[in-house]
Amino acid sequence: MTGFARADGAGAVHRWTWEVRSVNGKGLDIRLRLPAGFEHLEVPARERIAAVLARGNVQVALTTQSLPGATRIRVNEDVLAEVLAVMDRLGGRINVQPPTLDGILSVKGVMEAAEAEEDEQVRADLGATILADLDGALARLIADREREGGAILTVLKSRLDEVERLVRDVEASPARTPEAIRGRLAEQVTALLDAAPALDPDRLHQEAVLLATRADVREEIDRLDAHVAAARGLLDDGGPVGRRLDFLAQEFNREVNTLCSKSNDRTVTAIGLQLKAVVDQFREQIQNVE
Repeated sequence: MTGFARADGAGAVHRWTWEVRSVNGKGLDIRLRLPAGFEHLEVPARERIAAVLARGNVQVALTTQSLPGATRIRVNEDVLAEVLAVMDRLGGRINVQPPTLDGILSVKGVMEAAEAEEDEQVRADLGATILADLDGALARLIADREREGGAILTVLKSRLDEVERLVRDVEASPARTPEAIRGRLAEQVTALLDAAPALDPDRLHQEAVLLATRADVREEIDRLDAHVAAARGLLDDGGPVGRRLDFLAQEFNREVNTLCSKSNDRTVTAIGLQLKAVVDQFREQIQNVE
């Protein structure tokens, strides 16, 4: 399911932003991007994402910015000592104005900007605060996905209603009446006798039984009814049901294919093809369900 969410936060010396995106996927694929210095958040961040999402390609990115006061200016004493030593050696050899303080400090490497050092407790508290904002972003993402899920639920239920209606059309087809089945069976037996007049009676009986079995699709109708009931139960129960619905869609497709292959009536075949189209639409929508 698709969705997007963002969460901003700030501490004493940092400002940060979480951005979370998700698109359809058969499984859960988490792609996490963290800035330098925050790699220690990867494992807990992945655990939090996996705890609330079960399906989808999820991209999560954390960006940070240092606030004023987050950096400190310090003098590199080693570099400064080397600069002063060179000045002493050259002072008596070159007639120049004595160097000024700002000139010395402007020498590359003498002054450095460094991040303010944080003790372990401060670092842990900062990480916990940042992760709490990730929880907020995930909650917004889930709400966004649930809104989409509500619309998809309506579509899926309408597809199931259509499958049920078409199954009832197959069940009520005149081609399924005993008289119609007997008539087609008689025609097929006659064709067998014309093709092989000396056909063994036992073999003829076996062929007649096979033709009679293939003449009716009662078993496929019952299975399709059971699959519709199972799918509705999953949709009513809620929760992560995408994979189970995907399995049911495969079963729908198998039964519809069997129904079409067994049908020897144009009307039933036409209904079977409509069923196949509706099942395909149902399966496509399931790919958007967690």
